[in-house]
Amino acid sequence: MDEQDQGAKRNRLNDLVAVTVVILTVFLAVGKIKDDNIVQAMQKAQSGAVDTWAEYQSTRVKLHVDENGLAQLRLLETAGTFDKALATKQTAEYEADIKKYQQRSQETMAKAKALEAEYDRLNVHDDQFDISEAFISIAIAVAAVAALVDNFMLLYLAWASGITGIVFGLAGFLGWSIRPEFLVLLLGT
Repeated sequence: MDEQDQGAKRNRLNDLVAVTVVILTVFLAVGKIKDDNIVQAMQKAQSGAVDTWAEYQSTRVKLHVDENGLAQLRLLETAGTFDKALATKQTAEYEADIKKYQQRSQETMAKAKALEAEYDRLNVHDDQFDISEAFISIAIAVAAVAALVDNFMLLYLAWASGITGIVFGLAGFLGWSIRPEFLVLLLGT
């Protein structure tokens, strides 16, 4: 090849690298915004779940206290000298509270589990954006090296990595359930 052909090849490679980097960087930036919003929603769901479990525990303690109070009242009824009207009234109050706390604890547990499920659902998409970011970052780096060493094969490798990153990013945007567990386990905590 003569020098003019090599210059044209180099220019074509540089043009392709430039377009590749722009496309991947724009996609990465938009994906980062969505990922940050997902992380905020995850934090909200996790905080809500913690608060709800605390409320559940509080309700269960109140239930336990009322159950013990009712048991003590019933024990006192066997002692003989007590005000039956007052005992009947107190028994009704304990039984009403027990019923209320049983229902409230069931509702609170369901709410806490729903918040945990929402966190898990969001975490799948957060992982997708994290994987997308990793593959796109690799693609940008490899594309830059392809331009430096004048190698189309490296550009093709960058495109493959970039396409993989875009697929995972689209999965995060569109709610697809693509999640390679081996990568999540490898890169997770």
